[in-house]
Amino acid sequence: MEDIITKTIDFVKTQLQDAEGGHDWFHIERVWKNAQNIAKGEQCDQEIVALAALLHDIADSKFHSGDETVGPQVARNWLVSKGYPKEKLEHVIAIIENVSYKGGHNERNHSSIELNVVQDADRLDAMGAIGIARTFNYGGFKNRTIYDPDIAPNLNMSKEEYKMSTAPTINHFYEKLLLLIELMNTATGKEIALERHRFMETFLDQFYAEWKGLR
Repeated sequence: MEDIITKTIDFVKTQLQDAEGGHDWFHIERVWKNAQNIAKGEQCDQEIVALAALLHDIADSKFHSGDETVGPQVARNWLVSKGYPKEKLEHVIAIIENVSYKGGHNERNHSSIELNVVQDADRLDAMGAIGIARTFNYGGFKNRTIYDPDIAPNLNMSKEEYKMSTAPTINHFYEKLLLLIELMNTATGKEIALERHRFMETFLDQFYAEWKGLR
C-alpha cells in the first residue's frame, strides 16, 4: 500500500506543479488528509480512499475545456502503468468520475463507502476559511467581479450553465458552498462541515456590512 501511495504522491506533485492555486498539490493534500480523517470512522478500503483522493483532481475539467474524461483517463493510465489490480483500479476510477459537485446535479452512477468518504473530503475543502480562499483565488484567476448587487445568484442552473458561469465570486457561495452542508455523506463529514458552514455565514455577514459601510 505504502509504495503505490508514495509513487502516486510524487506523480501528482509533478502533474500539478503549475496548477491554479485552488486546485494544486496543496488542495490534493488537504483532501487526502480530510479523507484519512473521515475514513477512520468508516468500514472502508483505505488504500482506495487514498488513491482516489490523491488522483481526484489530476486533470480538473475546468482546466481542460470542460472535458470530464481527461482526469479519469490520466488516473487510469497512471494506475495501469503501475500494475494496479484491475478491480481496485475500476473502483478508484468510478470514484473520480463521481466525486465532483457538477452544479448540484449529482447523478452518481456508482455507490460505495469509499466514494462517500472522498466526496465529503473534497467538499470540506470547498467550505470554511479554505473554501473562501479558494473561491476568491479562482475568481481572481478568471478575472471575475467580486460582487455585483445587481446580479443575483442562479439557484436553478443546469450542469452546463454551472460549468460556463461567469458570475461574481460571491454568487458562488449561494450556488455551491452554502449548499454543501446538506450534501455530506458521513457523520464525520457532517460534523466538520457544520463548523465550516457557520464560518462562511459569518464571513458573508461581515462582507455585506463592510460593503454597505456599516463596519
